[in-house]
Amino acid sequence: MIQSYYACTTLMDEQLGRVLAAIDRLGLAGNTAVVFRGDHGWSLGEHGQWQKMSLFEDSAQVPLILRAPGMKAKGRSSKRVAELVDPYPTLADLCGLKPAHELPRRSLKPLLNGPDRAWKRGAFTTVTRGQKLGRSIRTERWRYTEWDEGKAGAELYGHDRDPREFVNLASDPAHAATAKELQALLRGGWKAARAD
Repeated sequence: MIQSYYACTTLMDEQLGRVLAAIDRLGLAGNTAVVFRGDHGWSLGEHGQWQKMSLFEDSAQVPLILRAPGMKAKGRSSKRVAELVDPYPTLADLCGLKPAHELPRRSLKPLLNGPDRAWKRGAFTTVTRGQKLGRSIRTERWRYTEWDEGKAGAELYGHDRDPREFVNLASDPAHAATAKELQALLRGGWKAARAD
């Protein structure tokens, strides 16, 4: 299973390369935006899990690659957080279209011109486990998760020292202020997570 998963990933990487090469070969790169995004990951035994539906980084993180003509940060990556709801406003922005109403997310176009600029504070992930709702917010440094509004537990992981999320700091008094701040951000929703 693991070998097949990696083979599938390798195949998709190759196919994306073929699409980009064809766009260049046909002279379409000057007016074609490309968005490559994947489904959320599959746990392959990490944290003792074999599934997709978790709030750990292994299964919540996804690939998101954008290529658009005229952007200054060509070929550069960004450490800023983004969500799979961001490509729609991004494509609308790149095409000069104005959405009819306020969108719950924002265009990534500013990051395509400056990948290190200030950005939104967090990205959200939600799953259900039986009757319990799990919600998580991922910032550049932290992941904070609550199950059943915190009644069934909370998790806090510091990605600077624990990128694989093995040490839950949610009940550590030294991180109480961080947990409280992220809880407020999680419960405040997408408007609270915007930097502007």
